[in-house]
Amino acid sequence: MRNQQRWLRLLLRHHSYSRKLINPSPFQVNHSIRSITSPTIPSRASHMLSYQRLTIRNLSTSELAVEHKDSDHHITVLTDIFSKPNRNNDEIKLDLDSNSVVMTHDLVVKALRSFNTAPDSARRFFNWVLENESERLSSKVYNYMLGILGSNGFAKEFWDMVEIMKSKGYGVSRGTFNRTIERFEKDKLSGDVKKLKEFYGPELADNSSEEVCSRVCKLIRGNVWGDDVEKQLRGLNLEFSSELITVVLEKLECESNKALIFFRWIEESGLFKHNERTINAMARVLGREESGEKFWRLVDEMKTAGFEMERETYNKVLENFVKRKMIKDAVDLYEFAMVGINKPSSQDCTFLLKKIVVSKELDLDLFSKVLRVFTESGNSLTGANLNAILKSLTSVDRFGECNNILKAMKDAGFTPSLNQQSKIAFHLGSGGKDKDLNEFMNYIDSSGDTPNSKAWTSLIEGYCEAGDLVKASDAFEMMVEKEGPSHAGYALELLVSLHCRKRRAIHAFKLVKKMVEEKELHVWHTTYKLLIGKLLAQRGFEEALDVLHLMKSQGYPPFLDPFIKYLSKTGTADDALAFTEAVTVKKFSSTSVFLNLFEAYFKAGRRSEAQDFLAKCPRYIRNHADVLNLFCSMKPQKAAATIPAAA
Repeated sequence: MRNQQRWLRLLLRHHSYSRKLINPSPFQVNHSIRSITSPTIPSRASHMLSYQRLTIRNLSTSELAVEHKDSDHHITVLTDIFSKPNRNNDEIKLDLDSNSVVMTHDLVVKALRSFNTAPDSARRFFNWVLENESERLSSKVYNYMLGILGSNGFAKEFWDMVEIMKSKGYGVSRGTFNRTIERFEKDKLSGDVKKLKEFYGPELADNSSEEVCSRVCKLIRGNVWGDDVEKQLRGLNLEFSSELITVVLEKLECESNKALIFFRWIEESGLFKHNERTINAMARVLGREESGEKFWRLVDEMKTAGFEMERETYNKVLENFVKRKMIKDAVDLYEFAMVGINKPSSQDCTFLLKKIVVSKELDLDLFSKVLRVFTESGNSLTGANLNAILKSLTSVDRFGECNNILKAMKDAGFTPSLNQQSKIAFHLGSGGKDKDLNEFMNYIDSSGDTPNSKAWTSLIEGYCEAGDLVKASDAFEMMVEKEGPSHAGYALELLVSLHCRKRRAIHAFKLVKKMVEEKELHVWHTTYKLLIGKLLAQRGFEEALDVLHLMKSQGYPPFLDPFIKYLSKTGTADDALAFTEAVTVKKFSSTSVFLNLFEAYFKAGRRSEAQDFLAKCPRYIRNHADVLNLFCSMKPQKAAATIPAAA
């Protein structure tokens, strides 16, 4: 019972300490105090709590599987990128962005693990991270890279990195030592073997920092905290340093309560005065789902003591929060870190915004909070931020929320470009989100930008993509009304194409004629050609002839080929005559038009129709030498009589 009371006292002291703070942090999360149960006398309630946690975690198995799959994909992408030499920084960043790879501490570790037998790729990757994502580097990452160099026999580079690590206060882990010394001994590098042993310590089996940490952790894990444990820890006669305490806390990560008891006891006992490094180590341990309240109380202490949160701490805790869907805590952490010296990168803002929009419930307050924190720190939102957010919205079929997103970003000082507005209009139109679309188009009207015919065109294109002819037609009419006809050519062609695909070429013709005669819209040449072909295919010969008149009125040459092909197969003599009159530019039609028609009739085997057409042609055509020669050459060949040879 005495041991249990001692254990509880040290834990509760953590809570009471935070209550004594004069200036509590504005970033502190107000959570209810959880009851603490001794690990050696588990209660029924604690069993139920453990069962509930297990159940909750199992419910998210599919989500974790997706994250695991994404992680595997990202490793494959990194392997492909950094296995190729001579790639510049811009090319690498482009590849990472196109594959949605966001660099995190865990991803760096996993990537180095995959490069274990590929030291050249590992060096390229490590150097790139050092230059572009240095905040992702930690003692663990350095040790992984050091182990790759050592186990692959790169002695000089190994020692160069050891010096760099020493300057950062990082030690060489036992695992890295073992891998390296095995290779050095295999390569008979006796000088390096000796140097490594001297560097690591003369009594490797008993007094290495790794072994000392192992003994301390074994003692804490294997016993209920009490006077006996404290006595044994003192009996080790250890000189507790920042390095030693940091490693012990890391090894006790899965037993955060015991790690916290050790953390509190070691300062209370006068063995060590905690500094920025050890407090950050404790924060990394507590930055877990089951230690949320304790983590924020420690953050309060960190702030009151004037210590900064290390980048490694921020990165690791942020990853833990996001992985466990604790998005509010992740945003609070981001807010806290942004007022410190070690500010998160601009990528972290985008990362959080994307996580917020794909959450089970879109929390616009959290979204706006991230934007506010980002911009109040002197940053500006860009089109890349919006593109990433819209992509995430699409991935969870929540694109209709873009209006709320745009409003929040507008409040933060950002307005989407005309190209981005066009993309949004297309997605809303093709997705059939009428309510959201109306709100978005009102947003465009009220934005004060120059007339945005491109957005209207994209909207119509979206409706056409969805095959919604009615909405596409209504949007086109509204576009011409609001923006005028000068930039409506492409939108009209889209609409004509959709009409024709639905076998409504006659309706398309009526629309084109109305736009030309009433709105003076200049129709594209390609639109006329498309319309003529579809009209003839859908038995709209007379309308197709009218299109020729519209083309002439807008200065286009007549489009002959589809008419000649149509008439040669199904046209009557009267149809052919009407066609020649429609293509007449001057008083008389060109002789070549008639010749082409006659040749097409003969080629199609319709000689009688050609004769009928000839009979109705003007005199100058009937008497034209080329026409007469054509008809003479096409006369049926009679069987030749056998003429006896002259005597």
